Amino acid sequence: MSGTVICRMHWRALDREGEDSCTLTQLTGGWMLVGHAQFHHSHGWAALDYVVRCGPDWTTTSADITGNHGDTRVALRLVRSGAAWQLNGVVQPQVAGATDIDLGFTPATNLMPLRRLPDIGRLPCRAAWLRDPSGTVEPLDQVYTRQRGHVVQYRAEQTGYSTQFRVNEHGFVTQYPGHWENCHAP
Repeated sequence: MSGTVICRMHWRALDREGEDSCTLTQLTGGWMLVGHAQFHHSHGWAALDYVVRCGPDWTTTSADITGNHGDTRVALRLVRSGAAWQLNGVVQPQVAGATDIDLGFTPATNLMPLRRLPDIGRLPCRAAWLRDPSGTVEPLDQVYTRQRGHVVQYRAEQTGYSTQFRVNEHGFVTQYPGHWENCHAP
């Protein structure tokens, strides 16, 4: 599958040892994020590859996550068809209606709602949230509000988490206070 590379990102974790790199590619009929995250967590090191596919409207169509999370091998495939989601072929009714995937271990997946966010305004959306690579997804209702230029207010309803982050011209988070900071592209 060929396409045009739009942007490469590289972040370092601020809340633990770790880093994440990804590439955004424009394809015929949509978009694709391909990335690799490695980080230290309570059970050791994780090394995860991810591929997220989006339609031309920036809604997620599928995601694949593979690698290791401590001693556990990870091989997950999430697919959205209409309002329904499947995880490794099993319907996930708790996330029905979600338009995005939120991979909790990377800032890369904030890109999709940020690309749909108006220049000034608010975007409420629901994500199928993979909090960690354990293989369970939960609903995560999010609100993105662009206050000015490259500054976006973010709130996650289920957790009550709120922050303000900076984004670049492509829509990627560049500063995620306390969690991630953009480095130069690899």
